[in-house]
Amino acid sequence: MHGKPARDVLYQLLFALHDDVSWLSWLNVLRYTSTRILAATLTALVLSLILYPWFIRTLQKIQLGQVVRDDGPKSHFSKRGTPTMGGSLILFCLIIPTVLWSDMSNGFVLLATAVTAGCGVIGFVDDALKIRKKHSGGLPGKMKLLLQFLIAGAAVWYLFSPLSGLMPEAIRYRLAMPFTDFYEHFFVLPEWMYLVFATLVVVGFSNAVNLTDGLDGLAIGPVVMSAATFLVLTYAAGTLIAGFDIARYLNIPHIPGVGELAIYCGAMCGAGIGFLWYNTFPASVFMGDVGSLPLGAGIGFLAVASKNEFTLVVVGGIFVLEAVSVIVQVVSFKLTGKRVFKMAPIHHHFELKGWSEPKVVVRFWIISFMLALIGLATLKLR
Repeated sequence: MHGKPARDVLYQLLFALHDDVSWLSWLNVLRYTSTRILAATLTALVLSLILYPWFIRTLQKIQLGQVVRDDGPKSHFSKRGTPTMGGSLILFCLIIPTVLWSDMSNGFVLLATAVTAGCGVIGFVDDALKIRKKHSGGLPGKMKLLLQFLIAGAAVWYLFSPLSGLMPEAIRYRLAMPFTDFYEHFFVLPEWMYLVFATLVVVGFSNAVNLTDGLDGLAIGPVVMSAATFLVLTYAAGTLIAGFDIARYLNIPHIPGVGELAIYCGAMCGAGIGFLWYNTFPASVFMGDVGSLPLGAGIGFLAVASKNEFTLVVVGGIFVLEAVSVIVQVVSFKLTGKRVFKMAPIHHHFELKGWSEPKVVVRFWIISFMLALIGLATLKLR
């Protein structure tokens, strides 16, 4: 058995039939985390593929069109009016399968869902203001960051609070580098410093994904790859198979209950792939901040909850590169008056160098895939 029987909604409904109807004995498989990961992924994917045509028509009808920045590449001007806020349906197709197939008494799942929904609200308000003002500026930057820090900070505080009992005390504030034995090579931060650091990981990654969402399919591809990687990492960290401790064998921290987050990861993969069907070049719908902010925050939370904060830098390397390119550009211009890149984030730099949009996107996907494999390699190279 993969851990204790779950208490998800569908498990309770369907497993009751297992006891009452003999020919439904196969429903016993619903007690396994691996089965529910597959079910959540497929549910999210099917929901996306079915609902997006209707959703796009609705966005077109109420004229929720994309606002394009005036100083962006000229090739993007033709995208004005393309339906945006498509990320709101990503969230629906992520949260509903998570609720249906995961154990909603699990604190890790509740926190991941809360962080996702909370940042989704911030993104929704930001997008709505952009459309209302017909300008690429939505919520003031300081206000957006404050709200993100409040949500992430509350979730991180509860995750590591002794009151929640979620994080084992022995590893609560412990950090380890990728490719090292978690139990032998680590350092411990003071409580306040670790909580600040973990909050910065969630908020920073939320904004990094937001910065990456500038080309058709560019952000959602690496999001799916990152979610798939953390599906493996969270499953390995929190799952016992017939009493066998996968985490101890791999020299990674064993965190009871965190394996349930693999179902959330599966739902993110399914929702992301379904969205990509309609977001690939030329996009029929854009994600908007309502999608990028919560997806980034969700991945950041997965890294913190599974003690893979530094592994996230590898797995989400594309997002890190995009964020760093903006920081470098701003700092360089303020200090020297010169720009390092033709335009930041860096995907615009390559566009202005003559790369077509699909070429930039696919090459970034390839790099993201390579980084995901390297991230998974951290499980064995210890």
